[in-house]
Amino acid sequence: MEQSQNQSNLSPDEIARYARHISLPEIGIKGQEKLKTSSVACIGTGGLGSPLLIYLAAAGIGRIGIIDFDVVEYSNLQRQIIHRTNSIGMLKTDSAKQQILKINPSCRVDLFNQELKSSNALEILTNYDVICDCSDNFPTRYLINDACLILKKPNIYGSISKFEGQASVFNLKEDSPNYRDLIPIPPPQELIPSCSEAGVMGILPGIIGTIQAAEAIKIITNIGDPLNGRLLIFDALKMRFKELNLKANPENRKIKKLIDYKIFCSNIKVKDDVEFDIISISVKELKILLSQSSKEILLIDVRNQMEHDECTILGSKLIPISTIESGEAINEIKSLSKNKNLYVFCKSGKRSLRAIKQLNKFGIRGINIEGGIDAWNKEKFI
Repeated sequence: MEQSQNQSNLSPDEIARYARHISLPEIGIKGQEKLKTSSVACIGTGGLGSPLLIYLAAAGIGRIGIIDFDVVEYSNLQRQIIHRTNSIGMLKTDSAKQQILKINPSCRVDLFNQELKSSNALEILTNYDVICDCSDNFPTRYLINDACLILKKPNIYGSISKFEGQASVFNLKEDSPNYRDLIPIPPPQELIPSCSEAGVMGILPGIIGTIQAAEAIKIITNIGDPLNGRLLIFDALKMRFKELNLKANPENRKIKKLIDYKIFCSNIKVKDDVEFDIISISVKELKILLSQSSKEILLIDVRNQMEHDECTILGSKLIPISTIESGEAINEIKSLSKNKNLYVFCKSGKRSLRAIKQLNKFGIRGINIEGGIDAWNKEKFI
């Protein structure tokens, strides 16, 4: 062992720090050196990214790239364990870097305080060996997937909702499945609740994010059997894991360039008895309309009472989507919207689309507010 240590690129302090790794025959000095010289990109510093980043730093990953443009909020602290109460209002990337360097000062941390887009994804991700998808929306997941295909990078995937989580490894080999083999066609966005809408058990992303970190370490050190071609599903309520096999469709690998994934995942057509276009406007356009002709506008907030009480748009009326989908609020909305233009918003724009679809069944046409209250707050409107 002494001879191996003397020949190692690890310092005495590093050998002491990673002693429990080094004592594992599967990892040893050589494996720890691989971790030190490796690089991992993490997209998202939320529930999944938090435990992943903590354990990658502790494991001795030499370089970590963090891509996120959000700020820390109180509601994050229940599950996003890399952030602290005194981090409220900070960029999540800055908050995460502080904690990473406290865990391991030797780790190089690259920050990308921006949204991952088709215009920057290849440039950012090309510099990392392993890509970890800790995102929370379908456009970003398809973007990460396609960028990894083009760059020939392994993609470690995680996803959570309520009490259930999923993990897999995509694009590990030339014949490996990728995300498009799991979900070939994006589901309608208005039918997919976010964590703020559906809720999530705080410990759940910790479990899935830690699994992602374990897969990254295994891939870098070339040990064990990664989740290649396998989807691991965890049910926290029943405390059960199950596994599904994934088969690769060669057609899903024929990605040559990145596209506009928000358009790709959008669902602007809604089909019931009739087909109609859902009209949407931006929060900036809404602000102008409210300043010019607020008396001609009925603005409905379809979130729940707690969300409405926390923050809303001045002059809006709370009518939760549950009362619209149950039919309870239909007559009230018909009466209120008479001779007025109806505008509908929620947190991010998903529930409002569902509400508009339901209202259309009763002959009530509404206009969707893109991005919802999140977009409104980002503009810092008074």
